[in-house]
Amino acid sequence: MLKRLKHIRWKRVLLLFVWAASLSGLFVLMSFISVKSNDLACRDLVVIIPGEQSFVARQDIDQLILEKHGEVVGRTLKSLPIHDIEADLRSIPFIENALVNMDMNGKVEIRINQREAVLRVINRKGEDFYLDKNLIKIPLSNHYAPNVLVANGMINEDYGSGLDSVQSDVLKGLYAIAEYVEQDSIWEAQIEQLYVNRDGEIEMVPRVGSHQIILGNADSLDLKFEKLRLFYKHIVPKVGWDTYKGVNLSFANQIVCIRKEENLINNNSINQ
Repeated sequence: MLKRLKHIRWKRVLLLFVWAASLSGLFVLMSFISVKSNDLACRDLVVIIPGEQSFVARQDIDQLILEKHGEVVGRTLKSLPIHDIEADLRSIPFIENALVNMDMNGKVEIRINQREAVLRVINRKGEDFYLDKNLIKIPLSNHYAPNVLVANGMINEDYGSGLDSVQSDVLKGLYAIAEYVEQDSIWEAQIEQLYVNRDGEIEMVPRVGSHQIILGNADSLDLKFEKLRLFYKHIVPKVGWDTYKGVNLSFANQIVCIRKEENLINNNSINQ
């Protein structure tokens, strides 16, 4: 019997005992914290809405919560329907996600992630809506209009209902162009509008100059915008802004310029 006791690793037994006691104490502490936090009353409501766009205002959040769930300040965490509040906030079409937390000081924090508009679309029916960064259609806001490109013309896709996603290649192409323009400060300052003509070609309307810029589609945007850069850098300074009524960038390895008065096409090849 004594020999068996000598072979027992008492250090390991002691270590296991300490670990078991620590885990038990931790579970008791967590249970105590949980009970105390459930009984804790909300002392302050903080709403965080990051981002540059302002589709959602603090008063919108306060009004929705008050109408559906009543006052938050003064109520215990246990009585707050946190998941219902999050679901109600996510039902607002301008909100991508909402998260509600409460700390041990009684502060309830609501963090809102807004949808970020990239393009405003006016289809051929006159329906007006935005496309966000996830290619989701969202309605116009009554109190905020973001400074984004506008696309109109022969756009057949409807708005649909709710958080409708983009279906047509035309809208996907318009979105790709708008995102490309947004990422370059020079093009963002020069390109004012996108237009789909009767042939289904995508055109761009410049802020400076009255010329027509034909992209065709949204393929090879790097190449097409490089040709447009060459047009502004090498062709316009030689002939002036009023010489051409249009520039077509849809042809491979060429800048096709259309003269105003003669209505003739002047091809200028560029090396790739």
